[in-house]
Amino acid sequence: MKAKIVAGIDAGSSAIKLTLYDGKTMANSLCPAGWAPQEQAAGLLAAALAGKSPAQAAYIVGTGYGRLGLPFVTKAMTEITCHARGAGYLLPAARTVIDIGGQDAKAIRVDEAGKVEDFVMNDKCAAGTGRFLQVMAQALGLAIADIGAIEADPDGPACRINSMCTVFAESEVIGLVNRGVPREAIIAALHTSIANRVAVMAAAIQPLPPVAFTGGVSQNQALRRQLALRLGLSVITTGQAIFAGSIGAALYAWEAAGQL
Repeated sequence: MKAKIVAGIDAGSSAIKLTLYDGKTMANSLCPAGWAPQEQAAGLLAAALAGKSPAQAAYIVGTGYGRLGLPFVTKAMTEITCHARGAGYLLPAARTVIDIGGQDAKAIRVDEAGKVEDFVMNDKCAAGTGRFLQVMAQALGLAIADIGAIEADPDGPACRINSMCTVFAESEVIGLVNRGVPREAIIAALHTSIANRVAVMAAAIQPLPPVAFTGGVSQNQALRRQLALRLGLSVITTGQAIFAGSIGAALYAWEAAGQL
């Protein structure tokens, strides 16, 4: 085979993820997405290939929010296709994929071979996405990485977040803080609100278990538990789930490189 190494790049709205693959081993890396995603993606690839010739990246597949803005990729592929493939690689038993990224949420149902059967996306607003959680975390004076580890007191006060509009929900959160509602209760309400919205969206594709939870938000274990509760299905994830898109892209790149 001519290919020595291939690359998959998932150019998301919040982070750029890269997977290098040589047919046996995968190497994953990421960087925040900023004002120059083309340059950042190219820099991430160059850094990952340090000590190797860039020509060794025999085939590069780009996917994600910014895939069409990557002039150096060999081929651009849809997020749905790549996320389904990557999730199937990471969690082979999965029959449904729920991916929550920075700017959108998507649900994908796959068959037993991992082929996409149906999908639905929310990409019209930030509701139920990583950006939504980030804004709420800032309103609570927390880092987004800390939210998933904070548990509500089951015997403590409960509250609700009624709006899924990011602007209005932020106002609700600030109002709850000013009323002295515990931060833990507010976070629990946020997770419930997001899980409800995603579960309603996913119902359109008749999800099957187990559900693979991918994307940057997938490491939020409190939200994962709420999703399982609202869906009534097993929801599983892995520490590499944020790379599902780039892994899927790399697998497609490897197959394509074999045809060169």
